[in-house]
Order: sequence, then structure tokens, then C-alpha cells
Amino acid sequence: MGLLVDGTWQNRGYDTDSNGGEFKRESASLRDWVVPPGTAEQGPDGQSAVPAEVGRYHLYVSLACPWAHRALVMRSLKGLTSVVGMSFTSPYMLEHGWSYLEEEGSSGDPINGVRYHHQLYTMTDPHYTGRVTVPALWDRKAGRIVNNESADLVRIFNDAFDPLTGNDLDFSPEDLRGEIDALNAEIYDKVNNGVYKTGFATRQQAYERHFTALFACLDSLERRLADSRYLVGEWLTEADIRLFTTLLRFDVVYHGHFKCNQRRISDYPNLSNYLRELYQWPGVAETCDLAQIKTHYYGSQLAVNPTGIVPLGPTLDLEAPHDRERLTGQGIRRHH
Repeated sequence: MGLLVDGTWQNRGYDTDSNGGEFKRESASLRDWVVPPGTAEQGPDGQSAVPAEVGRYHLYVSLACPWAHRALVMRSLKGLTSVVGMSFTSPYMLEHGWSYLEEEGSSGDPINGVRYHHQLYTMTDPHYTGRVTVPALWDRKAGRIVNNESADLVRIFNDAFDPLTGNDLDFSPEDLRGEIDALNAEIYDKVNNGVYKTGFATRQQAYERHFTALFACLDSLERRLADSRYLVGEWLTEADIRLFTTLLRFDVVYHGHFKCNQRRISDYPNLSNYLRELYQWPGVAETCDLAQIKTHYYGSQLAVNPTGIVPLGPTLDLEAPHDRERLTGQGIRRHH
């Protein structure tokens, strides 16, 4: 994974030994906001803010990373592909972390011309200390990363650019926000990050604890989706997008690579049909790259998979019909 310490790159993984075999994810630290043009100069929590502008911002992602994938899905669903540019890394994350080496499957970096993602962090702050992660939203005018927290970017994309695009789809309606936030918190802890806490555990007790919590949550979500079209009833929201990116990776990566093998998503009738419905939403499938996903996890995380061999299977038929039409669903709300 690697990190920067006072602006110097160090190829260091997570220290699970000092945490009783537990994987502990660090919080994102670059949290400025983008707001609709002509509105407040502060974000929702009082942080510094900059105005939305066409062509000003560029999204740096990995097609393999579920956190970056959240932002990619929102960028697509909100009609921002011609408004916010995008570059993607190589699927390999090795001694220099995420890279923009085109010969390894990256898009390259036409904005700053960097070879390695960590260079964007030191361009933002020459003395930056912390993990170097994707996604990262780059401000071309200021020459810095504005925000590297995927949850923030999902909400920024939800409304900041609406006056410029006319897209008023609302994936985080105010009256549903409490339920969305509660679901996000539980799913993040037990599923989104839970697969990592299971797969990166280095002691049996830690592994078993997170494994149990993961499948208890998946079982609960399966029951919830038996009579609810989406996580928050009849409306597709950001909670669904945040769960989707983990479900997509589950059978091809987490089940085998991370030893999350009690059940596959394909063994859950409701979750598997729900996954196919979300995949088939216009604008979603083109954000998904299973080859990059498998190459990244199996070819980069050598502490978990020392040989680096990338498995050929399993085969997923995400275009197969789903049965979610049997439940009432209104689609996506619009901003009022």
C-alpha cells in the first residue's frame, strides 16, 4: 500500500501486529468541498469550499478500488462525464503504490503527467503524511487535491454540479438522510470495510470475528431486500451505490482471496438479483471492469496471495434477467 511521511514515499503496509491482528483503515484527510456556483463558501460541516465549474476538476481513480468506484458510478449517473475529467491507475499497486504507467494498464495522467499517484499528494502538500489513496478529486485551477474521501465525493457529485448540467437526480434526499446515514454506517463497518478486516486479519480470532459480522450483515440485507426494492424502500439512493461496489467484487475476489467463503452473493437470491439490477442501470455497467479488479487484488496484495496468480474464474452473468420488478420501485428522487 505505502504511505508518505513528511512528503517522502515509504513502501510500508498496514501494521496489524500492533493491533492484535486487526486491519485498521486510516481516515481520509483532504476534505474540502465543492459547492454549486454562487452558493456558500463553506461545506456542510464548515470546511473550506470551492465552486463547481465545468472542466475545473479531474477525478483520479483506480477501476479496481470499490471506494473509487462509488465516485465513478455517481459521476456517470449524474451526467458528469463531460464535466469532470477522469484518469485511472494501473491495476497493480506495488512498491510505488498506485501508478499511471500506461504499459501496465493505466489511462496515463494527461493533467499533471505524474508516474505515481503519491506525486499528486506531494504536489498538494510537499510535507504530506498519510496513506495515499484513491479516489482523489483534483482542482486544476488551484493545482491540488480538493478531496480524497469517497463518501464526500458521492455527495458532492449528487448536487454541486446540478446548475451546470440540469441533472436534478437526488441520491441523498434530505427526508431519507437519517436512514441512509444509518445504513451507510452499518454496511461500511461490516461489509464494505468488513471484507478487508476479514481478509487482512493476521490472527485467527480477528478473522473469525469479522467473518461472522460480515455474513450476519449480508444475511440481514438479504432479508431486507426480500420485500424492499432498494435499501431505502422504493428509491435508489447512495446507500445502494455504496453497497453495490462491494457486492460486485465479492464472488470474484472477496470470497476466495479474502477467505469470505461462507456463502457467495450468487447464493443469496435477493442480493444477487439486486446486484444484477443495479449493474444493468443505464450508466453503471461501463464503470465496471472485472479484469482490472481481479488483477489488482490477486496481483498486488502479495501478502495475501504470494504467487500473484490471478484466477480465471468465476464467470458472472451480470446481464442475466433479475426479478426485482416484482417489488414496487419508483427509481430515483429529484431535487425539489
